[in-house]
Amino acid sequence: MKKKILVRVLVTMMVLVGILITTSSATSKPKTSTYTEEEMQEIINQSVDSAVTKVVTDMKAQEASEEVTTAEEEPKEPKSAGVAYIAAALATGIACIGSGIAVAVVASSAVGAVSENPSLLGKTIIFAGLAEGIAIYGLIIAIMILNKV
Repeated sequence: MKKKILVRVLVTMMVLVGILITTSSATSKPKTSTYTEEEMQEIINQSVDSAVTKVVTDMKAQEASEEVTTAEEEPKEPKSAGVAYIAAALATGIACIGSGIAVAVVASSAVGAVSENPSLLGKTIIFAGLAEGIAIYGLIIAIMILNKV
């Protein structure tokens, strides 16, 4: 909206400059003109006033119409949005519960394996990380669902 206002102001300024150039060239002609300098200045002032008034009224009308259209076109949340929110919550919740169960099993087994053979520490950490990844997958699915709403 600011771009439109700026464009209108620039166009109006160009029109005003054109009016001033044409009227100044008309006043620089020999004294064959029927207007005095005061009358010519009054004509210029009236032209500028009418141009500025027109731009201001156009801008006000544009703002009013944009306010009306934005008020009418407010995006309404679809009826299925509630179902999408529930689906996102379930995706995250169930994935986190599953990840918690998996980490509990893997971590307890890892502690037993590492106590018998300390060289297995790296492998057990990888298995625990894979189990935690399940929660991240659920979170990603929830984000994808919420982006569609």
